[in-house]
Amino acid sequence: MIKNIIFDFGNVFINLDKFATERELYKLRNEKLTIEIRELNILYETEKITTQELIESLQKFIPKATENQLIYAWNAILKDFPKYRLEFIQKLASEQRYTLILLSNTNELHINWIKEHVSFFSVFKSCFDAFYLSHEINIRKPDTRIFEFVLEQHQLNPNETLFIDDTKENTDAAATLGIHTWNNNPSTEDVTNLFTIKSDLF
Repeated sequence: MIKNIIFDFGNVFINLDKFATERELYKLRNEKLTIEIRELNILYETEKITTQELIESLQKFIPKATENQLIYAWNAILKDFPKYRLEFIQKLASEQRYTLILLSNTNELHINWIKEHVSFFSVFKSCFDAFYLSHEINIRKPDTRIFEFVLEQHQLNPNETLFIDDTKENTDAAATLGIHTWNNNPSTEDVTNLFTIKSDLF
């Protein structure tokens, strides 16, 4: 029986356009930077580079771009956060039946954008027993150490724990530790249908 639920943030609660940053940077340079962006993102999401170092690195590829243009492009991945998903997690938190944990690969620019544009962010955050962001704990999914960290911090039994993430690489990593997983498809599935879709676990 599931006693603990670990949620991803992007494409579980807040909608993402995962190719938007590449598209926006392409407009500034007229050349794809796919590999370079992914490498910078990994460094940035584990705080191995600062926001200023990220901007400076991007400016090496796109010298004519302003800092504001690059920040806009970087944050273009972030879309809307439907209120009904907030209501879902609020109800779940009020029932106090599960330990609720958020575990997200993110970075300073993205979380600052969310704090500025999602009016109910603080309410959302308060619904969780723990709120882990990769750039704050310096580990990112799919590194299994991030799941080991959460399990150890909260003394969780993997067999009583469900992890929800839209990236299969991440759910596959969690599964190797015996954690139950739901690799949700954001185009056809919604976190609010959790107890219907994963009814076999509850």
